[in-house]
Amino acid sequence: MMKVNLTQRIWLSFIAIIVLVGLTVIIVYPISIRGTLTEETYRIIEEEQAQLVNPLSDYFTPPESDDLDFIERREAERSVGHVFVTENETVSGEPRPPAEVEKEMLENAGNQNAERERYELTFNDATLFYVITKVESDGEEAFQISYMWDTYRDTMVNRLWTRLVYILLITSVVSLLPAIWLKRYLRQPLRVLGNRFEQIAERNWREPFNWKGDQDFQKLSEQFERMRQNLIRYDNSQKTFIQHASHELKTPIMVVKSYAQSVKDGILPKKDMEKTMDVIIDEANRMDKRVRDMLYYTKLDSLKTEAIEHEEIIFGKLAYAIEERFRLQRSDIRFYIEGASVRMYADAEHMRVLLENLVENALRYAEDSIWIKAEKDAGGQVKITVENNGENINEEELEYIFTPFRKGNKGQFGLGLAIVSQIAELHGASKEAANTEAGVRFTIILPAENEIETQKTEA
Repeated sequence: MMKVNLTQRIWLSFIAIIVLVGLTVIIVYPISIRGTLTEETYRIIEEEQAQLVNPLSDYFTPPESDDLDFIERREAERSVGHVFVTENETVSGEPRPPAEVEKEMLENAGNQNAERERYELTFNDATLFYVITKVESDGEEAFQISYMWDTYRDTMVNRLWTRLVYILLITSVVSLLPAIWLKRYLRQPLRVLGNRFEQIAERNWREPFNWKGDQDFQKLSEQFERMRQNLIRYDNSQKTFIQHASHELKTPIMVVKSYAQSVKDGILPKKDMEKTMDVIIDEANRMDKRVRDMLYYTKLDSLKTEAIEHEEIIFGKLAYAIEERFRLQRSDIRFYIEGASVRMYADAEHMRVLLENLVENALRYAEDSIWIKAEKDAGGQVKITVENNGENINEEELEYIFTPFRKGNKGQFGLGLAIVSQIAELHGASKEAANTEAGVRFTIILPAENEIETQKTEA
């Protein structure tokens, strides 16, 4: 397929429009205009015929002939000739038609039943239009035959053709002006936009883009500007992510490296080998968790454009399994699980990770109690809450608590609550962190099953 640029497309479009209009005129014109002019020719003949006949008179006198003979009348543009035929086929009027023409006229007059009829015939490669009208002459029936050559029609057609050609030529020339204007009108903003895309391709998106003028291009520039700002935010978040990830991994790596070097040098920082190796193992586990959290967070970010698999989950089965897993980490913590029979519709693996991160966060700050609850309202929405009786969070920090690598009130960075936020967003759920009289409560509200199906259909 031939590739053309915008300028060529504009020129081709205008040429195609002109050709289409020209072809339409060429096809429609002969059909419509000739029929119209033929009708006009008959109307002229009948008007001339009516001027010669006085319907109130009982006596009919044929008009005197003019100086034009039968053939010469064809050269007269609007000349109408008249011939009169009595009942006994006496023909009067000058000039007399040729024998073959007169014969056809008389035959048509003799066979005519109507008071007036229209006819046409071809003579010497030309068309003759004539009208036969019944009249009375001296009490006898007679026929008035009025005729006119196609000269008038052909002359008018030729004149209209000439004018039409001039109009098409002028229109074609004039149409070049809007084509040139349209080319420049479209090319300038597209060229500017293309230059900006080139800058973005080179990761240079610091300069804002605002186009003032046409509403459509202005809307396009606004969309481009939103894209640019999103790229800046994404770039900043990536840089922040890498910085925090480096910081998170740097400390355990330094600890492992220093302890390993000490063991190699024959020095035991913890006095015995077992405790020293326990420190190395703990730091390795810490690095492992950080890496897994980062990988999972990145995976969730990529899932935003994909549909997740929903299935029915019994809340109690999930909650008791998590309690069993975390119970040994702090034996002084007591877990309270409510709404074990509640059934929810979500991705099982995602919900397990979400609940694990909420419980792990609560385990870090709780004094002695953690409440894990689920309840379903009349509309089918499921509200999950994880609450601990630890210290309240600073109100200023609550707004940013789900931000990746946000520093907690114990000076710890992490991705746990950011992962919770991502999973909630994937499920179309709302999230909230709030201080309570007992401590801190995290709430996730999952949409009802019918709302999920509606979201899938719209997607």
